[in-house]
Amino acid sequence: MIFRNIGNSTLPAIGFGTGGLGVAGYGSLQPFDERVKIFDTLYERGCTHWDTADVYGESESLIREWLRRTGKRNEIFIATKFGFTPQGIRGDPEYVREAVERSLRNLGVRHIDLLYLHRVDAKTPIEITIRAMADLVKEGKVKYLGLSDPSPDTLRRAHAIYPISAIQVEFSPFVLDACKPPHRLIQTARLLGIAVVVYAPLARGIVTGISKSPDEFEEGDYRRGIPKFSKDNFPKLLKTVSKIESISKIYNATPAQITLAWTLAQGPNFFVIPGTKKIKYVHENLDAANIRLTKAEVEELWSIAREADRTVAGDRDNAFGMAVAYLDTPPLKK
Repeated sequence: MIFRNIGNSTLPAIGFGTGGLGVAGYGSLQPFDERVKIFDTLYERGCTHWDTADVYGESESLIREWLRRTGKRNEIFIATKFGFTPQGIRGDPEYVREAVERSLRNLGVRHIDLLYLHRVDAKTPIEITIRAMADLVKEGKVKYLGLSDPSPDTLRRAHAIYPISAIQVEFSPFVLDACKPPHRLIQTARLLGIAVVVYAPLARGIVTGISKSPDEFEEGDYRRGIPKFSKDNFPKLLKTVSKIESISKIYNATPAQITLAWTLAQGPNFFVIPGTKKIKYVHENLDAANIRLTKAEVEELWSIAREADRTVAGDRDNAFGMAVAYLDTPPLKK
């Protein structure tokens, strides 16, 4: 296992994203107790960085149940996110407190290790949101603060108010937005000394090569609404996976493992939080920590990713997801 730092905490570089366990966005869900068991495997393998959100269905409750059964709260680093509401994204102080108090109850814990603003509230100056989040740190209810998919300017403004320990971005061989102009969010985080936690590092499962067509996705599968995963694009996606597979054979590994190793090779501030509903893939993902790619292989994978970026058209998310990413906020009135 590779260990890296978020704030003053040392964590496994490969964490676990719980979104797919809580909502049926990537196929149907197993019974509640079966989903709780996956946390046993994570703990046994030393994967103690668990990422959730208040909009991930039952995911916070799944973690609460595992903690209740085991009593191992102090051994788990819990990150959760807030901001989405039926009325839109909210980062006003009243809602910040309301959301955190609710997550504390849902998780059954006294504090949250890492609290992310899930998406930026474009109506509220980020300084106001961060001050409200920082108040919860002072009260001992939150340890570290983070932002998910902010604009670089929003990140800089937030960090000037209170230290931002981590950001979340989508990054994979098919999604390079966060390191390209006009965003260059990853570079901004690196300059500020902020950890980069990568969600969807396996391109929402596409890198595994298991799905050969979007027709295989169940009705209601989130990926059906992503333009980049259109039927016309799928042959190009699979061609990219095949190129990654040529490197994976050198290590007797899978394309998914090589992709995770490549992402972690981007720098000592990088983390990945792949999710899965199957224990065999938990083991597969965590075993990626044993792979050390050469500099030449890292660059070859960059070439593969850049080629995919040029040839696979379409947005990385649905229209709503794209509309709420990399947002700026109004200036703070003096």
